[in-house]
Amino acid sequence: MPEHTEQPPEGSEAGDASETADPAADGGTRNSLVRRIYETLKVPALAVFSALVVGGLLIMFTDDDVLWAWARFFNDPMRALSRSAGTVWDAYSALFQGAVGSPAAISESLLRATPLILAGLAVAFAFKAALFNIGANGQMIVGALAAGWAGFSLDLPGPLAIACALLAGAAAGAVWAGIAGALKATTGAHEVITTIMLNFIAGLLLAYALTTEAFLPAGQGNPVSKPILEGSRLPRFIDGERVDLGIVIAVAAVVVVWWILERSTLGFQVKAVGLNPHAARYAGMKVAGITVLTMAISGSLTGLGGATLPLGPTGVLTAGIVGTLGFDAIAVALLGRSNPWGVLGAGLLFGGLNAGAVRMQAETQIPVDIVIVIQALIILFVAAPALVRAIYRVRTGDADAPVFTSSWGSS
Repeated sequence: MPEHTEQPPEGSEAGDASETADPAADGGTRNSLVRRIYETLKVPALAVFSALVVGGLLIMFTDDDVLWAWARFFNDPMRALSRSAGTVWDAYSALFQGAVGSPAAISESLLRATPLILAGLAVAFAFKAALFNIGANGQMIVGALAAGWAGFSLDLPGPLAIACALLAGAAAGAVWAGIAGALKATTGAHEVITTIMLNFIAGLLLAYALTTEAFLPAGQGNPVSKPILEGSRLPRFIDGERVDLGIVIAVAAVVVVWWILERSTLGFQVKAVGLNPHAARYAGMKVAGITVLTMAISGSLTGLGGATLPLGPTGVLTAGIVGTLGFDAIAVALLGRSNPWGVLGAGLLFGGLNAGAVRMQAETQIPVDIVIVIQALIILFVAAPALVRAIYRVRTGDADAPVFTSSWGSS
C-alpha cells in the first residue's frame, strides 16, 4: 500500500512558509535598487562636480585681482591662494543664493526650469526611439506662437482659456515635429537635418507673424504681440512670486512620460524600435508609424514647454522669447540620461544655474556667460564617462557596462 504522507495542518508554520516573504530577499532587492541608483547617478554627479571645479578655475584666472596676486606669487603665496579661494567662494555663494537662497530665488529657479524640463523630456523621449530631435527650439517657437495667439484671441472662461492655449501650443509642436517624423518614415530623411531646417523656418515664421496685424497691437511697430488676456495666463500659486502652474504641468508630464515608457505597450514599442528597428519590424511592430508617433509626442511636449513662456510672467510674444532653450534641452536630456526623473533633476539644476547667474553677476561682476560654460562642461563630462571614471578612479559598474545596441542617450 502507498505510504500515507501527513499534510501540515492549515495555518501551521510549515503551511505559511510559502506565503511569508523572505527578509533577506527583500534586503537584497533594496540593496540592488540602491546600487542601481548609485551606478546611474555617479557619473552625472561627478560630471557636475568636475564642471564646477573647472568653472572655478576660469573664474579665478579671469579676475584681475587674482591675476595680480598670482603674478606676485613668490613674494606672497598666501595672498594669491586666499584671493583665488575668496573669488571662487564669493561667485559660487552668490550663484547658490540666487538659485535656492530665498523663496524668491527658488521661485525663479522653478520658473526657468519649467520649459527646460518639458523640452528635455521631449528630447529624451525621442532618444528612446533612437531619434535625435534637435528641433526642440523650432517646436518651442511654434508652440509659443500658437499658444500666444490663442491667449490673446480666445476670450473664454479662465480654465477653458488656459487649457485651449496650452493645447494649441502642444498641437503646434506635435505637427512641427511630426513633419520630421513623417519624412523620416517615408523617405528616410535624417531627422537631424530636417529638424535643423525646421528650426530656421519656425524662427522666420515667428518674425513674420510679429509684423502682421493679427499679432501686433494697433499702431505699434515694435515686434511685440498683443498682451495675453488675463484669463489665459497661467495662475501663480504663491503670492508675490513669479512661479506659476507651469512647474506643476512639467512634473505631471514627467510622471506621464515615465508611465508611458515603463508601463505601457507604446513605451515598449518605442524602446524596441530604438534598440533594433529590424527586430521590431520582424516582431510585427509598425516601425514607420511608431517613428511618426514618437516624434509627434516629442513635439507636443516641446510645444507645451514653449506655450508656458507667453502664458507665464512674460505675457507677450517677442522674437526672442525662446532664445536657446531648445538647445539647452538637449543638454538636459543628456545629463538626465534620457530618464524622465533624471531629466527632472537636470532641468531643476539648469534652471537654478540660470537663475543664480543673474545674482552672481550683480554681486561679483562675473558675467553670466560663465554659467553657459559650466553647462557646456557638464555635458562634456557626461558625454565622456570613461574620462570621469579615469579621473576619479571609479570602478565600472553594471550601469556603465558597454552595450552593443542602444538608443540615443540610454544608460
